[in-house]
Amino acid sequence: MKAMLLEKCAPVESAPLKWQEVPDPSPGRGEVRVRVKTCGVCRTDLHVVECELPFQGRPVIPGHQIVGVLDRPGPGASRFKTGQRIGIAWLRQTCGECDYCRSGRENLCESARFTGYHEHGGYAEMAVVNEQFAYPLPDVFSDEEAPPLLCAGIIGYRSLKRSELRPGQSLALYGFGSSAHIVIQIALHMGCKVYVCTRGAKHRDLAKSLGAHWVGEDPGEIPAPADSAIIFAPAGGLVPAALEHLKKGGTLALAGIYMTPTPAMDYERHLFYEKNIHSVTANTRQDGLELLRIAAEIPIRPQVQLFPLREANRALLCLKEDKMEGSGVLVVEGGGT
Repeated sequence: MKAMLLEKCAPVESAPLKWQEVPDPSPGRGEVRVRVKTCGVCRTDLHVVECELPFQGRPVIPGHQIVGVLDRPGPGASRFKTGQRIGIAWLRQTCGECDYCRSGRENLCESARFTGYHEHGGYAEMAVVNEQFAYPLPDVFSDEEAPPLLCAGIIGYRSLKRSELRPGQSLALYGFGSSAHIVIQIALHMGCKVYVCTRGAKHRDLAKSLGAHWVGEDPGEIPAPADSAIIFAPAGGLVPAALEHLKKGGTLALAGIYMTPTPAMDYERHLFYEKNIHSVTANTRQDGLELLRIAAEIPIRPQVQLFPLREANRALLCLKEDKMEGSGVLVVEGGGT
């Protein structure tokens, strides 16, 4: 099969992903193989490519927002039917036995492994996953619309839960990329008022078009303190500003898998009055199932920008330079609907 392979980390400007022929994967016991139709482009992929996440020491195919059709089940795999459309996400394996797994917190499992990082992902014509970590996809979403839901959507949804936002309250979003443009649709569906602070005219225009109450670049100009806030931008410098514009008893969720250093904070100004900070670490499979159900009910409409698979480097560069409109999606030749 053809794939975009990362052999060595490097700045994405140097086009480190190479278009190569690699062996077709074979599903093991309990696994399924899919023919990839589309794969989302995520900031986590950029962190993998540029070694902001530690390099695992061997070549890897990135990509963890995979939409494809099951073409070959492995021994013992029976959850899905051959020809069924399924999704593969970031979380691909946990031990199932530790305290975290047994208490519904499998996202914290010490033995967790992730798609497109520990194992090959979806920047390829085929991908393999344990069937218990794959998702049935609602028919309401096309092959091009579905990928952002499998990471941006799931992580955004978990971040929203971690922010403790309740119906009718106010939410501040810092950064308005793939996750945030899905979260705003859920928050508005909950009857919430949403403030968006983000760089880039395209991001601000998208936030306005989706119904944000206020959009701007300067956190200091947000018109009122928010009940909850989520930082999607990987910028630790936003943490004090977000806390300063949070109501008493409010909660700030930190959604990124990577963040630059957080500056020193003043206790009374930023942390007093029972303000809460909740980090977000991956997701559980239950998060994924809940998000896909809610997304289909609303229904959420992901905004996507399409790229051919072999232009994955260009797609990642657009993401790095904040030139992506909504969510980037790679289309495998002959795939998509």
